[in-house]
Amino acid sequence: MAEGEIVYLDNNATTQLDPAVIEEMLPFLTRYYGNPSSGYGFAVTARKAINLARERLAALLGCEPVEIVFTSGGTESNNAAVNSALQLDARGGHVVTSSVEHSAVLRPCQDLAKRGCDVTFLGLDRHGNLDLAELEAAIRPGTALVSIMWANNETGVVFPIEKIAEICHEKRVLFHTDAVQATGKIPMRLRDSPINFLSLSAHKFHGSKGVGALYVSRQTRFNALIAGGSQESGRRGGTENVASIVGLGKAAEVAFKYVAEDKCNIRSMRDRFEKSALGAVSGASVNGAGAVRLPNTSSISFEGIESASALLLLDRQGICCSAGSACRTGSQDASHVLRAMNPSSDGARRSLRFSLGRFNTDAEIDRAIEVVPKVIEKLRQSTAPRPVATACLPHPS
Repeated sequence: MAEGEIVYLDNNATTQLDPAVIEEMLPFLTRYYGNPSSGYGFAVTARKAINLARERLAALLGCEPVEIVFTSGGTESNNAAVNSALQLDARGGHVVTSSVEHSAVLRPCQDLAKRGCDVTFLGLDRHGNLDLAELEAAIRPGTALVSIMWANNETGVVFPIEKIAEICHEKRVLFHTDAVQATGKIPMRLRDSPINFLSLSAHKFHGSKGVGALYVSRQTRFNALIAGGSQESGRRGGTENVASIVGLGKAAEVAFKYVAEDKCNIRSMRDRFEKSALGAVSGASVNGAGAVRLPNTSSISFEGIESASALLLLDRQGICCSAGSACRTGSQDASHVLRAMNPSSDGARRSLRFSLGRFNTDAEIDRAIEVVPKVIEKLRQSTAPRPVATACLPHPS
């Protein structure tokens, strides 16, 4: 690849818009600008386009179109699920979640705890795995909701969501999963699952920012977070973001084909990068290596560096990666995910996350393989203690 080109390895933060998605969106930003809730013929085109997007997303999730509520993104979807479960709860208001959730779940749960709601935050082992026995023991008669992410955004560790959903179903407790990082990357079939709520965001699988969806099982009661008009069958007020919803539908259609064909080039590129980094850099280790992970995500801890300094040098070399969630950028706090996995280690401050997408190439991986070890070595040299010079004094007589 040409020198100076950007190598984008931060696809868990956001993804490149698929050209096919842009092409499908454009007419609804220009010609077909009618309000889909209007009664005249000009609005029908927009309304039909939303219905098609709903069908396409339902195919990706393996559910019924009527079970999909379009939202502004993963954050709104997460908040809507938590809010609905608690508003309709008659059990006691207890919530069970993990200590490594995205801030869009963690913050609402922390706010609930501050207001007196009882919240249990489950820990992880050093590989990033949940203890299912501990989760089951945390559920009690007053539990209103269990919320566990499908895949961690920082490490890529995939949780056993189907088993967790079964545990919740047996105990008759609502279950929500934040599937923002998992959607479009691994197969899903919600119609065969007892999952009650699932959140997703289009810009994580090559759709546009500012649009997402909440899956609400037909067997689950739901109370809208945003009250207003009768849009989304009364489940989410506000005029629909037609162009972005259309783009989400197209992105889902492309992702469904991609997942169904089980294309493994992302995994092979990720594995090649990891193998090279571990071989070239002493004191490097993969966070979550002992767990099932998403095929695109690699969180690597490098001894003897600070991740913030590494990010600056990598940026100068045109390598885009992160130290964790994009929602933490600018924070001085170390990754809560990595701290939860190993509280006694400083790995949370010396780890970098590389996340690949469908548009990454082998040439870009080659460039990363070349640059990353050099940057780590340069940082280590700059922080290595220097020998102290001593003057040669005459021996006292």
